[in-house]
Amino acid sequence: MLELRPAGDRGLAKLGWLHSRHSFSFGSYYDPEQVGFSDLLVINDDQVQPGRGFDTHGHRDMEIFSYVLEGALEHKDSMGTGSVIRPGDVQMMSAGTGIRHSEFNASRQELVHFLQIWIIPNRQGVTPRYQQQRFADAEKRGRLRLIISPDGAEGSLSVYQDARVYAGLFDGAERQVLTLPENRHAYVHVARGALEVNGQRLSAGDGARLRQVRELTFAQGENAEVLVFDLRPVELPSY
Repeated sequence: MLELRPAGDRGLAKLGWLHSRHSFSFGSYYDPEQVGFSDLLVINDDQVQPGRGFDTHGHRDMEIFSYVLEGALEHKDSMGTGSVIRPGDVQMMSAGTGIRHSEFNASRQELVHFLQIWIIPNRQGVTPRYQQQRFADAEKRGRLRLIISPDGAEGSLSVYQDARVYAGLFDGAERQVLTLPENRHAYVHVARGALEVNGQRLSAGDGARLRQVRELTFAQGENAEVLVFDLRPVELPSY
């Protein structure tokens, strides 16, 4: 069964320099029906104006990854990491015992549009770590590419949780069936464009919860970019 999370129902933060839509409760937005799903806690769809961004702030015991759709995102952290993340790049930060970082639009002219996603880890107090990997469009064209997994399989980034994340690009007749292990939940987030998921039409910003589903079929894409989360069969995140 597919439970739709319409894009227009998401939380909204408008701060002048930032336009952010929240799939789940975050910051000043709280909805008791939208406090995450399985170990997935946050999906923020952020657009940051040129030269602006998030000043240095701290995290701990959280798996945080950024997925850039347009523009360039500059990252600096207390581990000494400095990088610029562009479309096709995936950044994963395990906050562990504590990390401080900043994120800024690396351009003085162009908007940066990215997803920031938080996953609850299955262990606390780990040594903080930073990972970044590029996944070319060709690897995602008409198929789902594993980008995050517990063991770094297939060149994916590692996460401290029994969770796997796939990214795909679909247009026209391109079609993919993802078969999940038994007794799993899944969450689908359409980053842009539109496509059908198990026959249900989803558009940019839409999400969908799927419980105890073995097969997910992606078809009839219109310039679609999608993220798929293979998750433990629990309803809500727990710390």
